[in-house]
Amino acid sequence: MTDVDDQFDAEADATIIECLNLAEPRSFFLYAGAGSGKTRSLVNAVRKTIDGEHGRLLTLTGKKIGVITYTNAACDEIKQRLEFDPRVEVMTIHAFSWSLIEGFNADIRQWVARNLEEEIVELEEQHRNGRPNTKAGIERLRSMESKRRRLARLDSIVKFIYSPTSDNRTRDSLNHSEVILMTAAFLTSKPGLRRMLVSRCPVLLIDESQDTNKSLMDAFLHLEEEFQGRFSLGLFGDMMQRIYSDGKEQLDKAIPARWAMPRKRMNHRCPSRVIEVINNIRRDVDGEEQVPRSNAKKGVVRVFIATQASVDPFAIEAAVRRRMATIADDPAWQNSSTVKTLALEHLMSARRFGFVGFFEPLWGIENLRTSLLQGTGAGLGFFIRDVLPLVKALRANDRFGATAIIKASSPLLDRVALQEAGSNQVAQLGRAKAACDGLLALIQEQPKVSAQAVLEFVAHTGLFTIPDTLAPFVPGSVEAATHDNAAQDNQEDQPEDQEVEDASPQLSAWSKALEAPLSQIELYDMYVQGQSQFGTHQGVKGLEFSRVLVVINDDEARGFLFAYDKFFGAKEKSKADHENEAAGRDSSTDRTRRLFYVTCSRAEQSLAIVYYSPNPELARNAILQYGWFEQGEVELIN
Repeated sequence: MTDVDDQFDAEADATIIECLNLAEPRSFFLYAGAGSGKTRSLVNAVRKTIDGEHGRLLTLTGKKIGVITYTNAACDEIKQRLEFDPRVEVMTIHAFSWSLIEGFNADIRQWVARNLEEEIVELEEQHRNGRPNTKAGIERLRSMESKRRRLARLDSIVKFIYSPTSDNRTRDSLNHSEVILMTAAFLTSKPGLRRMLVSRCPVLLIDESQDTNKSLMDAFLHLEEEFQGRFSLGLFGDMMQRIYSDGKEQLDKAIPARWAMPRKRMNHRCPSRVIEVINNIRRDVDGEEQVPRSNAKKGVVRVFIATQASVDPFAIEAAVRRRMATIADDPAWQNSSTVKTLALEHLMSARRFGFVGFFEPLWGIENLRTSLLQGTGAGLGFFIRDVLPLVKALRANDRFGATAIIKASSPLLDRVALQEAGSNQVAQLGRAKAACDGLLALIQEQPKVSAQAVLEFVAHTGLFTIPDTLAPFVPGSVEAATHDNAAQDNQEDQPEDQEVEDASPQLSAWSKALEAPLSQIELYDMYVQGQSQFGTHQGVKGLEFSRVLVVINDDEARGFLFAYDKFFGAKEKSKADHENEAAGRDSSTDRTRRLFYVTCSRAEQSLAIVYYSPNPELARNAILQYGWFEQGEVELIN
């Protein structure tokens, strides 16, 4: 790393520091592409501010610099780099929003009631216009009934609760989207809340601002307009990396001319060839170009095109890694664990990492998806926070660790159980040990033991408390009997020529998921924690990896927001696509281009793209016509 390169964008960093002058705060929008060090600029500016005279003012007044980050991991990183300075408040957007509105219970109740009433009216209209006896019709009725029950219970709720990192399933809890929309509405309608926010945080910095919810971003922009000269709103972002649909379109066009507009042009992450490619990808969008570091290596880029009907994509991707090991002269490409494979959809990653049997049924239930991607919720927690840590300790013969887990979580050794045992506490300890020994024997004798079998063993021994979500799957329980009777009643009510539909899609999903081996839940847990070699195109924004393998297959992803086949010219654009483009609206091609930019810009050394196309030859010709890749960089795979 050279000093000249480190100082290349010094002017932008100096502008940001000037804007954080608490005596004359100024808002700004830092426009910077991938790998340019946006977070580093944020941390350095905050550090210089709190280490100087403004830091003393913050201490005396009790005010703070607010920092909103995109993920919990980014939040933790910034806190650590700022040495957990109490004058800086670092939160995710959900946590920050809740910190503003928590305790406004009467206002929250009123907002939720109005929102539920509007949703019920909308569902009723859809139901009148739809077919009542279809699966969608049945789900609409269930949704309406659920919302009516929630509406009826609102007056009995004294205090609303919310957790940014959990499933929020209790009656008095709010969901993630409600908190964001409610905060935007309250900031817009309540002058006192706006004054409170500015008094608490005279500086508010938002990382990845292009993906901040548009309603909330509009509220922040209106807040800034009202308090200009007394409040600094600092936006860090790159419109080319906007990949979520609820972000504010054309945010850069909404920035007032009086704001500072610093630019960062150096890419400190990628090799020069990758930078050339990502510059080409965004050239027709905004013309922004990055430059590599003076000591950047050239790097390797390849596109491999296979037919979409490939029999074994795993074999193809393994062959691509072997080919890249030769092309890049890098043996590490042959080891899948040292290559980050990015798929368009979580299911694609689940298939490649080997936990699709557990993941797919639960992923099919929309209201489970948030908790599934965060590893939260009682059902998931039972396995990943109780069972799996104990299994790991038992496999490692870590008796001390196993005992600590049992003492912390098992009803066999809780205070009540030991008090009731009285003089027989030794026998109670013996029961706990026998349960642990039995669990270890079960997983050793049956390496592919199902999650269902483990659940039944734990329930039989009393090793852990079974959560309500999983209780219906424990033989002999009241919940299991109720579930079985409901299923029987549902079957008897159906005509003989109609397929029986489970009365509870969520129960059906868990039933299928529990058929998967426990080992799949271990792999799922690694994936959720970011410890696997697989990820999604959307989930790696802000991250970087030495070797990146991007897997593109519209057919396997089965999505509608992104369309690589249309993007690469293998399929014709639809009439709606052309209409959206003509009207300047966001189209699937625009979204796909931005996502492609994000994935390609993760590579620190080499980049391989595997594209499964319905027409490989046509796709190859179309890709070459773009001019993004050289002829020798695009290969067809038989």
